Amino acid sequence: MTMAILKEIAMQKDYLQGELIDTIYFGGGTPSLLSKQELHEILQGLKSNFKITEQAEITLEANPDDLDISFLNELLSLGINRLSLGVQTFNDVVLTWMNRAHRREQAMKCFQMARSTGFDNISMDLIFGVPIESYDLADDLEITLDLSPDHVSTYQLTIEPQTVLGHRQRKGLLQEISQEQAAAQFELIISTLEQKGYQHYEISNFALLGKESHHNRGYWQQSFYLGLGPSAHSFNGHSRQFNVAHNAQYLAAVQQGVLPHKLEILTRSNQINESIMTGLRTSRGLDLGYLQERYQCDLQREQGPYLQELITNNFAEIDENKIILTRKGKLIADQIAADLFIVDD
Repeated sequence: MTMAILKEIAMQKDYLQGELIDTIYFGGGTPSLLSKQELHEILQGLKSNFKITEQAEITLEANPDDLDISFLNELLSLGINRLSLGVQTFNDVVLTWMNRAHRREQAMKCFQMARSTGFDNISMDLIFGVPIESYDLADDLEITLDLSPDHVSTYQLTIEPQTVLGHRQRKGLLQEISQEQAAAQFELIISTLEQKGYQHYEISNFALLGKESHHNRGYWQQSFYLGLGPSAHSFNGHSRQFNVAHNAQYLAAVQQGVLPHKLEILTRSNQINESIMTGLRTSRGLDLGYLQERYQCDLQREQGPYLQELITNNFAEIDENKIILTRKGKLIADQIAADLFIVDD
C-alpha cells in the first residue's frame, strides 16, 4: 500500500496548484500501524512533490494500544508533532461492547506516556450517546479533564447498518438513545469543557487557547486539500474527488497509472451550501459578506423570515454580518444549515 500511495503522490503533485501546505494528517483507519520506515517514505514523498512549510502541523491518528515509548520517540524524530488518540471512552464495558482493543488504564497510560515523551499537542476523541446502562459520560469527562489534553473531539455514536451494532439493532437487541438524551449529553460536554477553558471552536471540536487543529480549520474555511489512499477525498475549490474505497481496486488502478477516483464538479449552489454548512459549524459563524462577494448570494434577502425566526427563538444571532449559532442552535446545526440551503441550478 505504501508504494501505491507514493505513486499517487507523484500523480497528484499538481492538484494543489503549487499552494503551500501547512498541515499533513495521517488518518482514516489505523495509520499508527504503519512502521517508522513507511511513515518516513510517505513524508519524503510529500516533501519531494509539494511545498511544505517548516512549521507544518503533522498529525497522526492512533489507537492507544498501538503506541509505546519507542514508537512515540520515532514519531517525534520524523517530525510528527501532533497526536489524535482514539480513546472513545474510559468505560471498559463500553469498550468491550464496541470491540475496541484497549482498556481504560491503557488509554490513560498511553496519554501520559505521549506527554512525557514530548508531545505537547495531543487531541482525544470521545463519543457520547452510548445506549448502555453502565455508560457514564460525566466520568469520561472527569478523566479527560484530569489528563488535560490540548484538544477534544466529540462524536455522537451512530449505528451503521452493515456493522455488528447494526445487526444487533435489526434483531431488536439495541436501541439508540433519544434525541433529547443526546442533546442533554452534548450540552453537558459543552458546559463541562468550556468551564475548564476549552474553546468550542467547531461543533464537534474543543481546544485550549492556541491549540485548534489547523487541519480541521482548513476544512471549515474551505481551503484546498488533497486526500491520498483508498476512500480519500480531495477538494480544489471547484470540484471534489473521491478515491475508490476498495483496497484491491485502488492498488490495481494506481499500478496502471490511473487515478482511482470519481469527480464531482461543484455548481454555484453546491459551493454556497458548502459555505453555509461549514460556516455555521464554527464559532466564527457564517460570513454573509463572503457569500455576497463570492457568489452574489444575499442570504438575508432570500432567507430573511427564517433568519429572523432563528434569532427570535434564540437559535442564532447576527454579529458583524455573520450568523453565529447559539448553544441551543448548535444542537440542531445540521437542520438549520439544511433549511438555509439554496437551490438555483
